[in-house]
Amino acid sequence: MQQSLTSKDNTLTYTNNREFAQECDAKDPLASFRDEFLFPMDQNGAPLVYLCGNSLGLQPKRTHSYIQQELEDWATFGVEGHTDAEHPWLPYHEFLTESMATLVGAKPSEVVIMNTLTTNLHLLMVSFYQPTKTKYKIVVESDAFPSDKYAVESQLRFHGFDPKDGLILWKPREGEELCRFEDLEAIMETQGDEIALLMIGSTNYYSGQHFPLKKITELGHKHGCLVGFDLAHGAGNIAPNLHETGADFAVWCSYKYLNSGPGSLGGLFVHERHANNPELKRFTGWWGHNKETRFNMRHEFDPLPGAEGWQLSNPPILSMAAIRASLDVFMEAGFENLREKSEKLTGFLEFLLDDLNDPRIVIITPRNPEERGCQLSIQVKNADKRLHTQLTEAGVISDWREPDVIRVAPAPLYNSFEDVYEFVQRLKSTLH
Repeated sequence: MQQSLTSKDNTLTYTNNREFAQECDAKDPLASFRDEFLFPMDQNGAPLVYLCGNSLGLQPKRTHSYIQQELEDWATFGVEGHTDAEHPWLPYHEFLTESMATLVGAKPSEVVIMNTLTTNLHLLMVSFYQPTKTKYKIVVESDAFPSDKYAVESQLRFHGFDPKDGLILWKPREGEELCRFEDLEAIMETQGDEIALLMIGSTNYYSGQHFPLKKITELGHKHGCLVGFDLAHGAGNIAPNLHETGADFAVWCSYKYLNSGPGSLGGLFVHERHANNPELKRFTGWWGHNKETRFNMRHEFDPLPGAEGWQLSNPPILSMAAIRASLDVFMEAGFENLREKSEKLTGFLEFLLDDLNDPRIVIITPRNPEERGCQLSIQVKNADKRLHTQLTEAGVISDWREPDVIRVAPAPLYNSFEDVYEFVQRLKSTLH
């Protein structure tokens, strides 16, 4: 069986054999970036088939030296490292801003790296969730990542509203797995006067569906609502184009597709139209204060313009060093190149799964490459977690989500076409 994929500048015809995968890897202009990463090994010293960058990205080899440099500067300079380190700590977050802004499609002034995702979400909801007695409801997708749902429910309670009334779920239709935009339109038409905030995951963690961010933003603004996005599964995976999208705010983590290490810092975006709005409420800390007078210590709070004004504390340098290591790899590869490869890799995975011709397997992720990132969510009917355990024992690192879904994410920075081919062969073996 063969299948064609048309990309921006060429046509790739898939073939179901290892030689084809190896040929694709030999022609891949990004293939060398695989050598920039450390792969977990099996008992025989062979790399595992790692397709779990949607949960934790692999470690770039350069991360060790980047962090080691900060440890050495700490040992050498002590507190003077804030100004005298090779990469001075005082402005360290600024070394990440331009690269991160490029990845999420924002202006540098609209982006800052700080805290973790849910902390940033709460901080931005202080500013962008301003309910009234009549306009107070929040819309999320029904299968939003639990942390997002918990956060918005707690915000509703904090403001004195019952989440059972104040939380509106954008649901797939009965018998379907994906949310339809027209159903969100219907929600807004009937309840828009009561809705204060749309808080949507840009790319759903479970289904892999990438939502139309610009259309959602325009819809929300049409009804007088503010709009925010969770890019946990978007940053480093799809091109969110946040500035052009017009979203009011966004948050993301950096340990998934951005390969910064477990529990590493997150990032946030605040659109420039809010950069100097003194009416916006916010929780404040000294690192969001005017840099010129920050160390005077006795001035009233004078917020920095743009996203930096939401900072609370001075940056944790070791975590930021790991982020800088990964972002440098991204910038060398070029995100447009990565996105082009991602579509081909995931398209190859889709083709191979279809070619299994197994009625138990259903891909619940959208078939349109523009409506997904690199992840495919594979529903295996009548299966349970024992299937995933068998895959793990076969040397595949993937992700299981109850009740019957394996999430597989071939990350274009370090995964190969042969990785994808090998995964499907091992899946096939476990299914028989």
